[in-house]
Order: sequence, then C-alpha cells, then structure tokens
Amino acid sequence: MGDDEILVGYDGSTDASVALDWALDEAGRSGRPVRLAYVFEWLTVAGWIGPGVAPGIWPDENARRQVEELVRKAAADAAADRPGVTVHGEVFDGPPALVLQERSGEAGMLVLGSRGHGGFGGLLAGSTAVSVTAHAHCPVVVVRDGQAATSGPVVVGSDGSDSARRALGFAVERAAQRDVPLRVLRVWSPPGDRWSPPEFDPEDIAASERTAVEAELAPWRETFPDVPVEISAVPGSAASLLVEASRPAQLVVVGSRGRGGLRGMLLGSVSQQLIQHAHCPVAVVRE
Repeated sequence: MGDDEILVGYDGSTDASVALDWALDEAGRSGRPVRLAYVFEWLTVAGWIGPGVAPGIWPDENARRQVEELVRKAAADAAADRPGVTVHGEVFDGPPALVLQERSGEAGMLVLGSRGHGGFGGLLAGSTAVSVTAHAHCPVVVVRDGQAATSGPVVVGSDGSDSARRALGFAVERAAQRDVPLRVLRVWSPPGDRWSPPEFDPEDIAASERTAVEAELAPWRETFPDVPVEISAVPGSAASLLVEASRPAQLVVVGSRGRGGLRGMLLGSVSQQLIQHAHCPVAVVRE
C-alpha cells in the first residue's frame, strides 16, 4: 500500500459501491491507484453476519473464501470499467474502525460509504464513523447513496485554523481537478441578542473575514490561477450553513478541528449533522 493510494472501505453493500465509484472517479482525475479494503470480523462464537455472503457458523473458512471472491470480483470489475485506473482488493481481519484507522496511515485518502452491513453496519449512526473520521491519518471522504454527481462547485468551510487551511488546500486541488469553482464559506459568530458592543458592525466584520480568507488563499491562487473562487463571510451556525451550501455542490470539505464556528467539528454535533445531512459527499481533512 502506498501513501498516494485511495483506500475504499468495501463490504459489497450499495453504499460501498457508491463510495467505490466516487473513488474511481477521483483516481481517474488524480492518477492514484485504488485499493478495496474489506474488513472481516468474527462477531460472535455462535455465528456471524458476513457482509455479502450467507450467515455461517464460526469459524467458517468457506465464508472467508466467499469474501475474498467478492473482493476479487469487485476489483476486477472496477479495473475493467476504468481501464486507466489501477485497482487492487484486499481482505483484512479485525474490528473495522480500528483496521481502517491503521491502514489509513499508509493511504493518501480513505473513502467510505455512509452505511453498510455486517462490519460497517450503522456506520454513520454510531461510534464507528466518529472513530474513523476523527482518528484516520489521511483525508476521509464519506459518500451516501443518492448523492448524484453534479457539476456544481467544491465548498470548503474556513475558520482560520491550521486544520481549515489544510482543508482549503485540499478543496482547491479538487476544484482544479474537476474544473469547477471553489466556494469558501467563512462562518463567524455574532454577539448575543441581549447585548452588542457599541463598535459592532456586521459589514466591517464580514469584510475583515473576507480579507483574512484572501490572505490564506494567496499561495493557492498562484498555484491554481484558473480556479474561480467565491468567498462568503456570514454569521450563523456552521452546521446549518454548510449543509445548505452543499445543495448545489459536488463536494464539501472541512478540517478535522477548528475554532470559532467550526470548533469541535469531529467531536460534536456539527460533523454529525454535516455527514448525515449534506447533499453531497463530505471530505474531512486530517492533519
């Protein structure tokens, strides 16, 4: 496995297939190889739920062979469908979240479907998604079934933190690859309803935030001068504004941790709302 490889969490489910399609598109643009990773876990001593195959009795070596065949066929079909993309498949043993976190250290990107079965069951509803997204060692992209590809912009949430700057770079590169505009959303928190400082001027704050974003964008504008950029500096809720901005977008990008409007992005409600309710795939850029 190479650090430029796109790793795909694959279990044969519909959402895993959607994630694989997204990864193949990304690989076609970037020239990266793709590796399907099926995490095989024996759940109980009495029996197990094997994604893509019939239930078996532990330890069922025949079930593992079925899994290996499933992955081999999926990789072969993907390679045949995308002749310019190198595709591999591999079966790993262990708890899915832990295995994917470990393997992400050797990948350039990790792509997950929003929900699977068996080893990926309830991926977005419970601790697995939080754990993988919060602790992976590379950018994580979560794709949900029904999120049709569009020609819309790439949207990135920005709050001035180091993490957001990394997300900004990731987003600019994706926009350049796709030949689409980049929209930078800078969310700031207005004063409380009961009191505002005498010098408070929303227009001045918005202008200041846009100036800060322009400074952060400067090196990326030099590298990708042809990418159109729109900067929006608005007060409000980071989660709701990013979800709304995702409607016409083909990808929304955030950093792993921020400050201000994006603080606690991976550990609180903001990340969960975005991953579960965004209208396009979500990329979380790790350090």
